[in-house]
Amino acid sequence: MTTDFRAELLASGLLVESSVDGLYGRSGTFEKVVRGIDDLVTSAGADQHAAVLHFPAVMPRLVLERSGYLRSFPDLPGSVSVFEGDDDLHVGLLERLERGENWTELLTASDVALCSAACHPLYPQCSGRLPAGGRRFEVFGHCFRHEPSLDPARMQAFRMHEFVYLGEPDAAVAHRDLWLERSADLLSGLGLAVETVVANDPFFGRPGRMLASNQRAEMLKYEVVCTIHHDAHPTAISSSNYHLDHFGIGFGIESANGDVAHSACVGFGVERITLALLGAHGLDPDAWPLAVRSRLWP
Repeated sequence: MTTDFRAELLASGLLVESSVDGLYGRSGTFEKVVRGIDDLVTSAGADQHAAVLHFPAVMPRLVLERSGYLRSFPDLPGSVSVFEGDDDLHVGLLERLERGENWTELLTASDVALCSAACHPLYPQCSGRLPAGGRRFEVFGHCFRHEPSLDPARMQAFRMHEFVYLGEPDAAVAHRDLWLERSADLLSGLGLAVETVVANDPFFGRPGRMLASNQRAEMLKYEVVCTIHHDAHPTAISSSNYHLDHFGIGFGIESANGDVAHSACVGFGVERITLALLGAHGLDPDAWPLAVRSRLWP
C-alpha cells in the first residue's frame, strides 16, 4: 500500500508530516536527491541552448484565467486571498478565530493565484512575434494542485523542471518527441523500471471526458510511468506534451511567419522521481548503486 511507503518515509525523516494530507516538509537528504535530479535534467538539455527561468509558487491570477486551466480543471487550482478590511472587520475576524468559526469568509481574492504548472507564468512573457526558429526555455517552478491524498506521490505542493518550445508546429512536435525519448533514457539510466504510455489530463466533468478522449486519440500527451512502490500502481514521473496552438491563442504568441505559435513541453516531477529512486534503491541514498550515485552526484 502507498500508505505503508508513506509511513516508511515519515519514520525515516525523509518527509515531515503536516496536518494536511499531501503537504510535507522535506529533509536535507531528500533535497540532496532533488538537486541531483535537477542537475541531471539540466545536463540532458545542454544542447537546447534554452533560456533559464525560475518562477515562484504564485503567479498573476490573470495567467490562471488566460491559460484555460480554470475551465478544464476547476477542482485543482488555488487562489490567494488576503485581508483588506478595516479595524471593525478585523475585530470580527478575531472573534470568529476565537470561536473556531470560518474567518476566511472575511478575506478578499488577491491578484495572485498558485501556479498549477511550472510553465504557465512563461507564456505571458512570450506574447508577440517569436524569432525565426522559435524560442526554447528551461523552466523551474513550484506548483500547487488541490489533490489531498495519503499517497506520497500525489503531493499538493511540488516542483516541476521543464523544457518548453514555442514556434512552428513541426518543431513543437519534434521537441515533444525528442524529450519523450530523452526522458525515458534518463530515468531508466537511474535504475528505474519505466514505461512510456499515451496519456490524457484529468479534465473535469462530463465534457472533460470527451476532451481526454480526444487528447488520447490525437496522442498529444505521453507519460513516462514507474511503479514508485511495489504495491502501488504505475505513476507518471515525467510527461511530454504537444499543446497545439492553445497557449499561442491564449497569450497572443505568433511564430516568425505571423501564424499562431504552437508549443510543447516536457516536465519532470522531481519529487516523484525522488520517491521512485527511494522506492527502487532504498531509503539511504548513500547506499544506492554506484552507477546511480555517480549520475546524480558526478
